Amino acid sequence: MPCLYISTNVSLDGVDTDPIFSELTKAVSTIIGKPENYVMVILKGSVAISFEMNKTPAAYAEIVSMGGINSDVKKKLIATIGTILQSKLSVPRTRFFLKVYDTTAGRNYSKL
Repeated sequence: MPCLYISTNVSLDGVDTDPIFSELTKAVSTIIGKPENYVMVILKGSVAISFEMNKTPAAYAEIVSMGGINSDVKKKLIATIGTILQSKLSVPRTRFFLKVYDTTAGRNYSKL
């Protein structure tokens, strides 16, 4: 079961998060190759985040999966999740960091 956990310093008050959850779930499912009903997405807003010594919109995410992660999948996850966060929450792709963990392969860290 892939789990995507996203923390952002963007306030989610008044934001319709349903489309965000839907797009993220579909993206993770498609890219990793797991059924959508196995994907968990956690989205937490208004988190104190400083990145590049400033507090403009940024996000940190972790994704954990049992299998399905390789170098190509990591690149696709970073690009796709970054694009979704940019379009839905105005988090620039350059201010998004993704930690990728495949429980069958060990730890891998990636930054867009």
